[in-house]
Amino acid sequence: MIADQIVTALADYLKRDKKSIQLNHTLREDLGLDSMSTIELVYQIEDVFDLEVPNEDLVKLTTVGSVVDYVENRLRLSGKTKAPKQSES
Repeated sequence: MIADQIVTALADYLKRDKKSIQLNHTLREDLGLDSMSTIELVYQIEDVFDLEVPNEDLVKLTTVGSVVDYVENRLRLSGKTKAPKQSES
Protein backbone atom coordinates (compact mmCIF):
# COMPACT_ATOMS: atom_id res chain seq x y z
CA MET A 1 0.00 0.00 0.00
CA ILE A 2 1.34 3.42 -0.98
CA ALA A 3 0.33 5.12 2.27
CA ASP A 4 2.17 2.50 4.30
CA GLN A 5 5.32 2.85 2.19
CA ILE A 6 5.32 6.63 2.61
CA VAL A 7 4.64 6.48 6.37
CA THR A 8 7.39 3.88 6.75
CA ALA A 9 9.85 6.06 4.81
CA LEU A 10 8.94 9.04 7.01
CA ALA A 11 9.28 6.99 10.19
CA ASP A 12 12.69 5.70 9.11
CA TYR A 13 13.84 9.18 8.19
CA LEU A 14 12.58 10.71 11.44
CA LYS A 15 13.60 7.69 13.55
CA ARG A 16 10.07 7.43 14.95
CA ASP A 17 7.54 4.66 15.32
CA LYS A 18 5.39 4.64 12.19
CA LYS A 19 2.28 4.35 14.38
CA SER A 20 3.05 7.88 15.61
CA ILE A 21 2.68 9.31 12.09
CA GLN A 22 -0.86 10.11 10.94
CA LEU A 23 -2.12 11.10 7.50
CA ASN A 24 -3.34 14.46 8.84
CA HIS A 25 0.10 15.41 10.22
CA THR A 26 1.72 18.37 8.54
CA LEU A 27 5.24 17.80 7.30
CA ARG A 28 6.57 21.04 8.82
CA GLU A 29 4.61 21.71 11.99
CA ASP A 30 3.79 18.20 13.20
CA LEU A 31 6.78 16.26 11.88
CA GLY A 32 9.37 19.06 11.97
CA LEU A 33 10.61 18.71 8.39
CA ASP A 34 12.40 21.78 7.08
CA SER A 35 12.63 22.52 3.35
CA MET A 36 15.83 20.48 2.92
CA SER A 37 14.28 17.48 4.71
CA THR A 38 11.18 17.76 2.55
CA ILE A 39 13.31 17.74 -0.60
CA GLU A 40 15.18 14.67 0.64
CA LEU A 41 11.87 12.95 1.28
CA VAL A 42 10.70 13.82 -2.24
CA TYR A 43 13.91 12.32 -3.68
CA GLN A 44 13.18 9.10 -1.80
CA ILE A 45 9.61 9.05 -3.08
CA GLU A 46 10.79 9.65 -6.64
CA ASP A 47 13.23 6.76 -6.34
CA VAL A 48 10.85 4.29 -4.68
CA PHE A 49 7.89 5.00 -6.95
CA ASP A 50 9.88 5.77 -10.13
CA LEU A 51 8.30 9.15 -10.75
CA GLU A 52 9.42 12.75 -10.99
CA VAL A 53 7.96 15.47 -8.77
CA PRO A 54 8.22 18.87 -10.49
CA ASN A 55 9.37 21.73 -8.24
CA GLU A 56 6.05 23.54 -8.70
CA ASP A 57 4.26 20.56 -7.12
CA LEU A 58 6.28 20.72 -3.88
CA VAL A 59 3.93 23.35 -2.43
CA LYS A 60 1.06 20.83 -2.65
CA LEU A 61 2.87 18.42 -0.31
CA THR A 62 1.93 19.83 3.07
CA THR A 63 0.60 16.81 4.97
CA VAL A 64 1.37 13.10 4.99
CA GLY A 65 -2.04 12.54 3.38
CA SER A 66 -1.35 15.06 0.62
CA VAL A 67 1.89 13.22 -0.21
CA VAL A 68 0.00 9.91 -0.37
CA ASP A 69 -2.75 11.40 -2.55
CA TYR A 70 -0.19 13.05 -4.83
CA VAL A 71 1.77 9.81 -5.35
CA GLU A 72 -1.39 7.75 -5.91
CA ASN A 73 -2.68 10.26 -8.49
CA ARG A 74 0.66 10.45 -10.30
CA LEU A 75 0.95 6.67 -10.47
CA ARG A 76 -2.62 6.34 -11.70
CA LEU A 77 -2.09 9.00 -14.39
CA SER A 78 1.17 7.44 -15.53
CA GLY A 79 -0.32 3.95 -15.65
CA LYS A 80 2.33 2.67 -13.25
CA THR A 81 1.50 0.31 -10.43
CA LYS A 82 2.90 0.14 -6.94
CA ALA A 83 4.38 -3.29 -7.62
CA PRO A 84 8.16 -3.51 -7.81
CA LYS A 85 9.69 -3.32 -11.25
CA GLN A 86 10.23 -6.71 -12.84
CA SER A 87 13.10 -7.42 -15.18
CA GLU A 88 12.18 -8.56 -18.64
CA SER A 89 13.32 -12.01 -19.78
